[in-house]
Amino acid sequence: MRLSAGGHVVSSGRAPTPAPIARGLDSVLAIESRRFGPSLASRSEPLPSGGSGPAELVVDLTGTFARRGTPVLTLEFCGRSSFPAGVAETLASGRLPELAVRLDGVTVARGRPMLGDRLWLSRSCNDLLAGAISLVAQSVARFAAGELAPIADSPAPMLRNAGFVRHYLPFFCRGLLDRAVQKLRLGRRPFYWQVAYRLIEGPGVAETGQLDGKPFTVLADDGQRFYADPFVLERDGRHYLFVEEFPYATGRGVISVAELGDDGSFGVPRVVLEETHHLSYPQVFAHAGEIFMIPESAAARELVLYRAAQFPDRWVRDTVLLTDKDFNDATLLESAGRFWLLGTERFGYGSASDTMAVYSAPSLRGPWVAHALNPIAVDHSAARPGGAFIRHGDAPVLPVQNGSRAYGGGLGLMRLERLDDFDVRFAPPCPIGPGPAWVRAGIHTLNRAGNLEVVDSAG
Repeated sequence: MRLSAGGHVVSSGRAPTPAPIARGLDSVLAIESRRFGPSLASRSEPLPSGGSGPAELVVDLTGTFARRGTPVLTLEFCGRSSFPAGVAETLASGRLPELAVRLDGVTVARGRPMLGDRLWLSRSCNDLLAGAISLVAQSVARFAAGELAPIADSPAPMLRNAGFVRHYLPFFCRGLLDRAVQKLRLGRRPFYWQVAYRLIEGPGVAETGQLDGKPFTVLADDGQRFYADPFVLERDGRHYLFVEEFPYATGRGVISVAELGDDGSFGVPRVVLEETHHLSYPQVFAHAGEIFMIPESAAARELVLYRAAQFPDRWVRDTVLLTDKDFNDATLLESAGRFWLLGTERFGYGSASDTMAVYSAPSLRGPWVAHALNPIAVDHSAARPGGAFIRHGDAPVLPVQNGSRAYGGGLGLMRLERLDDFDVRFAPPCPIGPGPAWVRAGIHTLNRAGNLEVVDSAG
């Protein structure tokens, strides 16, 4: 259990749940379990008690606990005090789910989990409950550190539910229709991304917040693979483009590179780094006179620092930075003499794109330790990085993915306001607006080196 792993002594009990809605949800989960197995929302036995002394904090997940002098954390699912009622509210309203944590009735945390599968309810429940668990873990950590403070409350209007099944059936039918449309659009490709680039002088997307100006040029592929997650490095007057290359035949990402030619275009990328597991997000950078790369390798539950033995074609494993972590799109920042990695962490269930975690170290090679207040945020639009930090004056800005519509549905720019051992805080993200330079629905990554700017998006 996450709270026990965080050093807390935990005991639990079960409270009754309103029957009609709970029975409807249980029935759907039982049917879907034949295909996917049990979900986080499946009923289970209470956890064993970890102690018998007086509680310092009560976490009430049902809204039925009568306060007796001990501080009480309550969790609301879409404005409802129980999970089944919250799921029904989500289905009835058609809105994305929101979570709220209250301490003795005062809102102290909010979360917006990302729903990766909007067809199968059991998978949506996994995403919602995984986000709820992370939000509770965040709130308990802040309570223990004395950092749990009130925040602005903006509850959404609630509907009068008229039965679970009545709202579930339209949800399922919409999911089937969306899935069919997506398959028709992609054709023979199971999924598809495109990288694009442009040479510009002056302000780019990060400065204007718009996809305007000179049009981007698509990095061509042969239909047997796609390219994604572009990073660029300028070295000795030359520009190098590093990408995730995903051949459909292998179903596993590798890291490839292309060099900008004298004519201002890139040739076919060539593979420079391959492992037995999936690689992506090739963050490449210079440090102490050498070139390094930290690609995502969450599939192997590790994060590895690679060093260029012969740039840009030969890379060696230099240091394993993190082990036994499902850490996604780790993005490096050096600040105030310390190194920081920000990314999203997945804890078994749920989305890989909505729960921000932070690690820090005294040097690039470590040792790396988790921030005391992890997870920092649970938000589908303000958690997963989408490119290297950008310097805007004295404040670093992090591109962050917006997964409210779908994974890869957009990108925002989020200014870092505080980063130290005691807290991590960002300003709300500013969405990057559409424009004629890139006519697709949204971008997923943004990077720039010199006058070369790169983006990617779902094809």
